[in-house]
Amino acid sequence: MPSHDVLIIGAGLAGQRAALAAAEAGASVAILSKVHPVRSHSVAAAGGMNAAIALDDDWTSHAYDTVKGSDFLGDQDAIEIMCSEAPAEVMHLEHIGVTFYRNETGHLDLRAFGGASKKRTAYVADITGQAILHVLYEQLMRHHETVDRFEEWFVTSLILDDDGGCAGAVARDIRSGDMQVFNAKSVILASGGAGQCYKPTTNALICTADGIAQAYAVGAPLMDMEMVQYHPTTLAENGFLITEGARGEGAQLLNSEGRRFMEDTAPNKMELASRDVVSRAEQIEINEGRGVGPDGQGIYLDITVVPRKRVLEALREIVNIGRDFAGTDITREPIVIRPGQHYIMGGVKTDTDGATPITGLYAAGEVACVSVHGGNRLGANSLLDTLIFGRRAGEHAARRATNIPPPSTRDSRLREDVARIDTIIARERGGRRVSAIKDELGTMMNQKVAVFRDEDGLQEARETILRLKEEAEVAAIDDRGTVFNQDVLGAIELGYLLDCAQATVVAAIERKESRGAQFRTDYPDRDDEEWLKHIDLTRGEDGDPEVSYSEVTITQWQPEVRKY
Repeated sequence: MPSHDVLIIGAGLAGQRAALAAAEAGASVAILSKVHPVRSHSVAAAGGMNAAIALDDDWTSHAYDTVKGSDFLGDQDAIEIMCSEAPAEVMHLEHIGVTFYRNETGHLDLRAFGGASKKRTAYVADITGQAILHVLYEQLMRHHETVDRFEEWFVTSLILDDDGGCAGAVARDIRSGDMQVFNAKSVILASGGAGQCYKPTTNALICTADGIAQAYAVGAPLMDMEMVQYHPTTLAENGFLITEGARGEGAQLLNSEGRRFMEDTAPNKMELASRDVVSRAEQIEINEGRGVGPDGQGIYLDITVVPRKRVLEALREIVNIGRDFAGTDITREPIVIRPGQHYIMGGVKTDTDGATPITGLYAAGEVACVSVHGGNRLGANSLLDTLIFGRRAGEHAARRATNIPPPSTRDSRLREDVARIDTIIARERGGRRVSAIKDELGTMMNQKVAVFRDEDGLQEARETILRLKEEAEVAAIDDRGTVFNQDVLGAIELGYLLDCAQATVVAAIERKESRGAQFRTDYPDRDDEEWLKHIDLTRGEDGDPEVSYSEVTITQWQPEVRKY
C-alpha cells in the first residue's frame, strides 16, 4: 500500500506544477494519471498565457479585465493573487525551458486576446499548452527520487479517514486491472474539467468530470457549476478548437452577408470582446438566418486578412486542422466555425491555496473553482490559473504534510470499489449501451444548456438526466477482461458525467438572471441585487444536489455595466 506526503490525481499542467512545487518543498509525491502525462488535455491549450509583463502594463489592469470578464462574479482576492503572481510564473517557465516567442528586439512577444485592455498573452505559436507540459514533465523527471509517477491508473474513489479528512484514493491499474489503495497525508485533485458532458466539445475524451464527481461524492461543495463556457470559434464539422489566437492576430468574423456583425455588439473590441459576448453574437446571427455553411449553422472566420507568413508562423496548427478536417486552406479562404462547449468555470470549491472544506483535500485547475473566472473566463487565463493555483496547492499541501503523521485507512473503500466493478462486468447484455447514453446526454446538453437557456429547456434537461441515470445503472458492456478494459472505465466515467451534468442544470435553473455564460432568455438582465452571489451545491442523502449560497469577494471593483 503506497503512502506519500502528497498524492496528486491528474498530470496536466495543474497536476505537474503542483507536483514540482511539492517536491521542491521536500515532500514525497505520487502522481496518478489515467493517461500518459504529456497526453493530458492541457496539451490542447493553444493560444497562450496572460501576464502583465510589458513595460506599459500593470497587474492591476490585468486583474480589472479579469473581474470585468467574469461579469463581476469572480472573487477579487483570488484574481489579485493570480494576476500579481503571473509575471514571475512566466519568467520561471521561461527560465526552465519554455520557448516563448520573442519579438524583433529579443523581448517576449505578446499577442492580443479577448477582453484584455492590452496585449499581454505570452505564447508558443498555437501549441503553448504542449510546450509548457513537456517542459514541466522534463523537470519532474529530475525529481525521480521523490516523485513517483503512476501512469495509466484510473482513480475510482477518494478515501476519507475516521475524522472525515481525505487520506488517499483507490485506483485501478488500467494495464492489468489490479486495484490498489494509495495513502497520502494530502490529496490534490488536478483531473481537469467536464467537457464530455457536451457533444460536441473541444475537450479530449478523457475530460469526464472524474475529480469533480469524486469530490462531490465525499461531501465537497461545488461552486458556479452553471457557468459553462462556449468558445466562439470551433470547427463547424466536429467542434475542434480554432484558437482565439487567430482573432488575436486580426482574423474577422463574418455573417452570410459578408458583414462584421461584432460592430453591433462590441464596437470597441469587435472580435476581441469576451468569449460569452462573442458566442452570443454569433448564435444570434445563426438564429436569425444569417449563418453560413450546412443548414446555416455556422459563421465565417476570415483569417485571410492576416499576412500568410504570419499565419504559417504563429497559427500553424490550425492551418493543419483546417486542411485536414474541413478541407479549407485558411490562408486563402474563410473557414466555417460556430460556438462550441469549451470550458467550465465552476468546479470543486477551494480557497486561494487550493484547499477544500474537506481536510487534506485540495483541487487546482479546471476541476477547481477558486473562483477567478466567475461567469466567464478570459482567454489565456486558464493556463495561468492551472500554474498559479497548482503551485500554491502543491506548496500548501507539502507544508501540511510535514506536520502530521502518515494516515491509517481501512480497506473497506477498496472492497466496495472492487465489488462495484464486478457488478458492472456481470451486467446482462441487452441493456442500453454506455456510448448511446453518453451521446444522448451530450446532444441534449448542447441543445438545452448552451449559449441560450430557458426554464422549460432546463427542466426538460433535468428530467432527461434523471432518466439517463437510471439507464446508466444497467448499461451494457462487452469487455469482461482486465487488460485495458475501457468498457468498465467508460461506465464509471458516465456516472461522473451524469452527476456533473445534473449539478450544472440544477444551478442553471436556480440562477434566475443572465450573467456571463449563463444567459436566460426568460431572465435576460443581470440582477446584482439578488444574484451577485455564488451558487454552492452539495450532494444530498438522496444523491441530488442541495443548493446554498456564498458571497462574492469584492476588494477594489464594484459591479458596473459590462461593455466592450
